[in-house]
Amino acid sequence: MFFHTILDVNQGFVFEHNEYYTFLFAFSNDLPYLCIIIETIRLFMRVLIVNSSENTGGAAVAAHRLKDALNKSGVKAKMLVREKVSDQLTVVALPKGWLLRWNFLWERWCIFWRLHFSRKHLFEIDIANAGSDITSLPEFKEADIIHLHWINQGMLSLKNIQAILSSGKPVVWTMHDLWPATAICHYARGCTSFTDKCHHCPLLPGGGSSNDLSAKVWKRKKEMLKNHSIHFVTCSKWLGNEAKKSGLIGKQPINTIPNPIDNHIFKPQDKKKSRENCGLPTDKRIILFVSQRVTDRRKGMDYFIQAIETLAQKHPKMKENVGIAILGGHSEEFVGTLPLPIFPLGYVNDERKIIDIYNSADMFVLPSLEDNLPNTIMEALACGVPCVGFKVGGIPEMIDHKQNGYIAEYQNAKDLAKGMEWILNEADWQSMSNHAVKKVATCYSQQNVAIKYVEVYQEAMATKEFNL
Repeated sequence: MFFHTILDVNQGFVFEHNEYYTFLFAFSNDLPYLCIIIETIRLFMRVLIVNSSENTGGAAVAAHRLKDALNKSGVKAKMLVREKVSDQLTVVALPKGWLLRWNFLWERWCIFWRLHFSRKHLFEIDIANAGSDITSLPEFKEADIIHLHWINQGMLSLKNIQAILSSGKPVVWTMHDLWPATAICHYARGCTSFTDKCHHCPLLPGGGSSNDLSAKVWKRKKEMLKNHSIHFVTCSKWLGNEAKKSGLIGKQPINTIPNPIDNHIFKPQDKKKSRENCGLPTDKRIILFVSQRVTDRRKGMDYFIQAIETLAQKHPKMKENVGIAILGGHSEEFVGTLPLPIFPLGYVNDERKIIDIYNSADMFVLPSLEDNLPNTIMEALACGVPCVGFKVGGIPEMIDHKQNGYIAEYQNAKDLAKGMEWILNEADWQSMSNHAVKKVATCYSQQNVAIKYVEVYQEAMATKEFNL
């Protein structure tokens, strides 16, 4: 195991990993010594971030950005994923083999069978019954902190997580949705069973039963956590409040830290040049909609369509001077379905082009029905683009009403249209843009987020060291 070394520059004392917290408390009344020690701990700390994907999905993007933020702050962070797609040295992949694919397929088959061979909800449920043991990997052995993120769909099983907890290493788990706090679902959709124990799951055929799949997985998760401590982190206050209600993890330590973004990369750029780079018209105002999969109903495309239809009916001239840019998979399916010109951009993985797309927009709209802390809103704000979204999840924590965007009443397409109209025709756009950039710099910068995570890491290590 890698040992931390703590050096007292005046007396030449050297302490190894299992002694430095005793040393820390011994000098807790001497502020200069304490500051040196805390800084040294940060500089020698090794963190292993574990996530199913390297760059596909919001959790992967957030985990990757956190890795970069930590490394820039002096923490040695690596990311462990199922399949590596980049050439970054700080990203490592699980050993290749047929078992990786089998873990994914076996879990899907088990869920498919429980759904009576219906594809409905097939990818809304995870039971973590198959995964890879990472405890023997050198990256695991050298790490001081194991930091779990989104580990579903064959990355880690509950048995694998239990092995991680039994290793004695401190574990931090960032929740990108509610799955760690429920049995099998990622979003509760109004169900409150997880506040006591999951059963009669609405995602299962016939609404489940008292001893359905959710009840069985709940028991397994409960057993996994028995006599173990995990420091949970939620990306939004909304998710933090939901997690604290959980009968599964509600008594575990839960902090709220937002996802980071590099606001030196995501920043305002020349709008005309950005549109030329993306092939978007320079003579129209552009409304942007973004989702990894545009047809995902959770992202609210139905409400977006209703709002656009309302606007076009009220302002017929918008057909001439306003266009809709749609970024994400299946975006071409919506060509001709709206009363305004649509510019489908498809799925884009090039960060530079994504930044150009955001900078092409006059407004970003994401009417999610359930969401945590959407990276897309953060990216739009960083590029100085006012945003519109429903009052749900962590979205109201990001959009300050009528300062950097508009918060519409939940599932109210008319209010969504009202917010879009207000930004287009009434608001001081430049003032809103400035507020958007300031919001990101204040709340979501890499440095601010990294510092907060280091504090959680230190707390987790102290808890493990002293069995608190």
